[in-house]
Amino acid sequence: MKALVVVTGRGLGGDAVIGLNIIKSLEAKGVQCEIALDSSAQGILFEKNGYSWHRISVPQAGGHAASKITTLKAGLRTIKASFQCRSLIKKIKADVVVGIIGGGAVVGCLAAKLARTPAVGILSTPLDTKVCTKLNKCIIFPEAHMFRQKTIPPNVIKSYFPVQSNILKGDKNKAIFKIKEHCKRAVAKNPKALDFDENKKTILFSSGSTIFEKMARAVSDYSKLTDKYNIVLVGLPLEDEYYNWFNPENMIYLSYIDWIKDLYEIVDLAVLTDDGMMLSEAMMCHLPTIALLRVKYGRYHNMKEVFQDAVFEADNENLAETIEEVISKLDFVKSKTVVYGDKIAKSEGLIAETIIDEVKHKD
Repeated sequence: MKALVVVTGRGLGGDAVIGLNIIKSLEAKGVQCEIALDSSAQGILFEKNGYSWHRISVPQAGGHAASKITTLKAGLRTIKASFQCRSLIKKIKADVVVGIIGGGAVVGCLAAKLARTPAVGILSTPLDTKVCTKLNKCIIFPEAHMFRQKTIPPNVIKSYFPVQSNILKGDKNKAIFKIKEHCKRAVAKNPKALDFDENKKTILFSSGSTIFEKMARAVSDYSKLTDKYNIVLVGLPLEDEYYNWFNPENMIYLSYIDWIKDLYEIVDLAVLTDDGMMLSEAMMCHLPTIALLRVKYGRYHNMKEVFQDAVFEADNENLAETIEEVISKLDFVKSKTVVYGDKIAKSEGLIAETIIDEVKHKD
């Protein structure tokens, strides 16, 4: 069996991590996978994992922040992109198409319909949910409004994000070594730069592979208020000016890293966005989380309701107070993450089985 996996985005994190984890789970069940990314995508995550990819057009409307204008523009490009993807489906003789989030889901599902090939849409945005649920089998993630509905269409399955079990195989000693080596280099440039203190609790700040302005402001402002914790930031800034906000005397900025599972081993609390793969990884790793609200284009996903007592909400104005609140009951919150972590652990297999069963069903 061969699957064509169409992934939206730049191929760095987020949607790419979802795609990669699904690919790994399909391969474990004997399915051969080929990847399609937008022609402008860097594909760093796939390259680091030894994968090549086909370059096609995968237009984006802006996800949860899509406007009528961006949706219209993306829609016009999607028509052409779907026929391009249809040709690829025929060329590689795919048995099934998996469309990953947003443009990847819409292009993949439309192209599969044109090619008369089974498909499964992996959905989380309003647009992909509206379009793809009318075309084929779909799996919706917690970010989608439909996930919270009691009644959903018969062709739709609810699932948490697919997190690979190896996320639990992080190496604490490796993380400490790497972070201390980073701090040594920082001190060489600035003698007042912080060193990692193993006796302090560690707070991770991240908005995924990309650091958005609100997250950059949050970590910059909070790091000036206290030296009680190791404050660690990962990701690449959306704008170069953000680099000026990351003072090595107040925080440890690691930039983009490929050893996040090791880093999770030394983190006590995470400040993340209220969406995405990292939040699910945090639950799998039993890591209490504060969701910083409306970081990405003002959108809100209400992850506090999805992960009750394991995920808390904050804005920049009350972040410090919320951190102290969660730290004060860390053991209780951690016990709640275990419940969700166990559920998330089953999602990877569920998604792979749904994709394989869809091919068998069409046969």
